Amino acid sequence: MPGKRKFEEQLAALDALRQQAREAVIEPLRKALTNRNNFIAAKAADLVRQLELTQLTPELLTAFDHFFEDAIKTDPQCWAKNAISKALAAFEHQDADVFLRGMKHIQLEPSYGGASDSAGTLRATCALALVQCRSLREPELLRHLVELLADKDKSVRAETVRAIEQVNSDSAALLLRLRAILDSNLRSRKPGDEPEEEPEVLGACYAGILRMEGPSAIAWVSRFLDDAEDPAAEAALAIAGSHTPQAFETLRDRLAEEHDPWFRSVLLSAIALTRQDAAQEFLLDQVRTESLQAEAAIEAILRSMPNSETTKRLEELVTGNPRLAKVFKAHLVQSPHRTR
Repeated sequence: MPGKRKFEEQLAALDALRQQAREAVIEPLRKALTNRNNFIAAKAADLVRQLELTQLTPELLTAFDHFFEDAIKTDPQCWAKNAISKALAAFEHQDADVFLRGMKHIQLEPSYGGASDSAGTLRATCALALVQCRSLREPELLRHLVELLADKDKSVRAETVRAIEQVNSDSAALLLRLRAILDSNLRSRKPGDEPEEEPEVLGACYAGILRMEGPSAIAWVSRFLDDAEDPAAEAALAIAGSHTPQAFETLRDRLAEEHDPWFRSVLLSAIALTRQDAAQEFLLDQVRTESLQAEAAIEAILRSMPNSETTKRLEELVTGNPRLAKVFKAHLVQSPHRTR
C-alpha cells in the first residue's frame, strides 16, 4: 500500500525534526503546512507551536484558509484547523477576523444516527484567542463572546465563560452573574420546561466571578449552595478555590444546616480545599470527636493532598478505632497524591 507507506514516512519525518537544530526544521515545516493531508498539516502546526516558530505565521494563515474550503473533505474532525488555531493563539496573533471565522464555524460530519459537529474545540480555542486581540474594544469583544454562551456544545460554553473571565472587567463579571442567575431561574421551573445548564459550565461562571471580584463575591455565590445538587457542588468548590477565611466560614455554616449525606461530603471536601488552618482543625476535630461525619472528614482530608504532618496527625487520631482506621487506610491507598 504505497499511499499508507508514504503517509507513515511523512509522519516519521516530522517526528525526526524534533531532534534537529532549529534552523534546519523551518523549511521542512513550511512545506508540511502545505500538505493536503489534514493530519500531516496538524502535526506540522503542533511542531511550529512547540518550537515557537513565529516566522511561519503566514504559512499557518494560508493553511487555515485552505482547510475551511470544503471543510468536511479537506479537514475531517477539524484536526488541521484545531492545531493551526492553537498555534496562532499561542503566538498572540492579532487579526481578530481569523478567530472570528473559527468561532462561527460549525462542521457537521456524518456519524452513527445522523451528523455531529466536530468544530467545538475550534470555536472554544478561537474564543479564548479573541480576548488577546487588542484591536477589539471591550463592548465589541463581549458581543462576540456572548453568542457562544448559547453554543450547543457544553465545552464551548465553558471555555467561553473562561474567555469572558479573561476580559476581567465589571461588565464581564456582570455578564457571568447574569448567566448564573438565568440558569437558577430555569431550574426552578417544571421538569421539561427548559434545558438546564451543565454543572461544569456553571462552575466556570462561579469561579470566574470569584476570581474577578475577589472574596467580596463569596456571599453572592453562596446563594447557589441551597439546592444540594450538582450546581451547588460546583459553587462549593468555586468558593473553596478562593482560599480565604470567609470561604471556610461560609462552607462550615452551610454544612451545619445540611442533612443530605452526599452534599455534606461535598461540603467537607470543599472545606478541606480552602487550605485554611482553621478548616483543617475543624475537619480533624470531626475525627477526634468521632462525629457522624468523621468518615467523610477523613476522606476529605486525604483527597486534599495534605502534608505529611497532617497525615500523621490524622493517623494518630484514628489509632484505636478500627472503623475509622479502616477508612483512613482505604483512602490513603486510593489517594493519587500519597504523602507516605
